[in-house]
Amino acid sequence: MPDLNWSQVRETVLMLELSAVQIEAAMKDSDSSVDVLTDSFTTMANYMRMISDTIGTLPDHGEVGVAKQNLSGVSEHVSRMMHQAIIAFQFYDKLVQRLGHVGLSLGELSELVGDPQRLFSPGEWVNLQHRIKSKYSTREEIAMFNAVMQGVPVQHAVDKFMAEMDGKSDDIEFF
Repeated sequence: MPDLNWSQVRETVLMLELSAVQIEAAMKDSDSSVDVLTDSFTTMANYMRMISDTIGTLPDHGEVGVAKQNLSGVSEHVSRMMHQAIIAFQFYDKLVQRLGHVGLSLGELSELVGDPQRLFSPGEWVNLQHRIKSKYSTREEIAMFNAVMQGVPVQHAVDKFMAEMDGKSDDIEFF
C-alpha cells in the first residue's frame, strides 16, 4: 500500500536543492582561503620583483658576482613557480565558475521538476537546456553538453572532455 504523504517528485526536488546549496556553501568556504592565498601570493610577487631588481644592481665580478649569479638562478626558478601558481589560481577560478553554473542549473532543474504546470512541457525542458548551455564558457564544455543531448553516454562525454582539457597547455588563458 503506497504512502500517500510521500512523493518522489518532492523528494527529487529536495535532493536537487540540497545539492545546489551544498555546492554554494563549499564555494563560499573556499573563497576565504583562496583570498588569503591570493593576497599572500601578490605580496610575494611584489617582494620577488624587489629582490630581482636589487640583484640586478650587484656587480658581475668577484664573490658578489658569484652570489649575483646564484641569486639570479634562484630568482628565475621562483618566477617559474609563480607562473605555475598563477595557472593554479586560474584553474580555481574556472572551477568556481563551473560549480556556480552547476548549482544554478540544479536550482533551475529543481524548480522545473517541482512545478506540475511545467514538468511535462517539452518546451520548458528545451528552454532549460538552452539556459544551461548558455552558461558554458569553453568550446569543450559546449561540445560535451551537445554530445550528451545527442545521446552520447554521459561518462563517455565527460571522459572526452577531460582528455581534451588534459591536452591543453599550461599557458595562462583569459576568459
